Amino acid sequence: MNASIAQPPGQVAAHAEPSAKDMRLIIAASTAGTVFEWYDFFIYGTLGAILSKTFFPTGNATLEMLLFWLVFAVGFGFRPLGAVLFGFLGDRLGRKYTFLVTVMLMGVATAGVGLVPSADAIGWWAPGLVIVLRVLQGLALGGEYGGAAVYVAEHSPFARRGYFTSYIQAGVVGGFVLSLLVVLACKAAMAPETWLAWGWRVPFVISLALLAISLWMRLKLSESPVFVAMQEEGEIAGNPFVESFTYPGNRKRILVALFGVAAGLTVIWYTAMFSGLAFIKATMHVEDTKAEILVGIAALLGTGFFILFGHLSDKWGRKKPIVIGYALTLLLLFPAYWVIGASGERAGGSAPWTIAGPDCGYDAFAKDQGTDCGKLMGDFTGAGIAYTLKQGPALAVEVGGAALDLSGIDWASAKARKAGIEQAAGRPVFSAPKVTPGLGQSLLIIGALLVLMALSGATYGPVASLLAEMFPPRVRYSSMSIPYHIGTGYFGGFLPLISTYIVAKTGNPFSGLWYTWGVVLVAFLVAAWGLPNGPPRDFADDVD
Repeated sequence: MNASIAQPPGQVAAHAEPSAKDMRLIIAASTAGTVFEWYDFFIYGTLGAILSKTFFPTGNATLEMLLFWLVFAVGFGFRPLGAVLFGFLGDRLGRKYTFLVTVMLMGVATAGVGLVPSADAIGWWAPGLVIVLRVLQGLALGGEYGGAAVYVAEHSPFARRGYFTSYIQAGVVGGFVLSLLVVLACKAAMAPETWLAWGWRVPFVISLALLAISLWMRLKLSESPVFVAMQEEGEIAGNPFVESFTYPGNRKRILVALFGVAAGLTVIWYTAMFSGLAFIKATMHVEDTKAEILVGIAALLGTGFFILFGHLSDKWGRKKPIVIGYALTLLLLFPAYWVIGASGERAGGSAPWTIAGPDCGYDAFAKDQGTDCGKLMGDFTGAGIAYTLKQGPALAVEVGGAALDLSGIDWASAKARKAGIEQAAGRPVFSAPKVTPGLGQSLLIIGALLVLMALSGATYGPVASLLAEMFPPRVRYSSMSIPYHIGTGYFGGFLPLISTYIVAKTGNPFSGLWYTWGVVLVAFLVAAWGLPNGPPRDFADDVD
């Protein structure tokens, strides 16, 4: 691979035409690295039920999960800083060596999470160490995506850039699927008590093997021809971060990339997969392994949508599939979840629950709620049980319209309190066994998830090519990475935390979707206004 194409400042890069063999290596190495990077990042989220109890034991299931998602969000919160740091290096020193560093950092940090002792063993040092490792993961991921996307885009023949770069987007889904497959394989190879005791650490340590494979592939790559040309002509940016905000027209482009592209596509993707998995496990009370299989099948089948819409963007233009995807998400988001919710019996049974009282406030970040009503809200939310909250003169709980006798309940102990509710209801509520949906129910769940995956593919598939075309080559790595990782890091990374908090406050398992819906509405309006119409065009054709 020895392409080197000269390019006048601000002009269209003359794209090299790598051989078919070279192009396969470019795509495979960049995509494999993205798969492995996202495997590392997603494995943390996939094992949420175990990690929340291992590193954040509070005795309050809802608080444990909220703390878990908060630390998950911390990693995303540091992605913009990683974008600044590695974007600077990528625009100054080169694309290839920068994203070699990011994959090394990611692999080592992920393996570290699997080696941190539990909070029972070392106290609050455990969550402290996990937070440090999540910060390192966030920094690494902040540099990884931009490097892979720019590298593939700058090698791709222009007419097929959307198709070739779509494999980077598909690699994100691949990382999620790989994380599920590794978890399922480890669980199948171990006794349940072994898995819960220490076996869950194995998927984290496996990241070292994935790191070795990724490094081996990436070391075979040559530098981007566009970057080589800029080096030869002395056109390397002096300070890529500063120039990203001072280059003519770049401020508007960064604004559109942030609010019109990154924020919208990320909340759709996370709502499709992460929120979908959490909803199926908790609210639908589906057995964990079965839920992971269902979501894994949908993710695997849905990967094709990312490549399809990347290919279509070469023909339709980048704007059309993204804007259409946003519009359809606004229409179909709630119905898709309603289909999942109707596919079987939810946690707590089919009869509706009502909690009423004069002081039904809930503090999602308190270890112990100050009122009996708040304690009940925490119990029900932690178990994924939907309920309607009402004001009333005295504390009351109803199921199917029948009031429960609460007189004998021990309110001080969560375990005793839950047992008292079950005794009053005359059946298992919090201790009910997880369910395994039948074939028909499983197909409904997979079908609804595939609708969400199609919407994610439409908005995510064309994005690497779009962002590469939006920004000038001399600051391309920085300019596309900064808004992308602010959008994905904050709007997407904090989605599980915000959605869980909304559900805890309302008792409605669908209410967290309003966060996604609101962000997508903003993205739709900004993208419709700010993205260029017409066929794909390289940066030099941009006239704003």
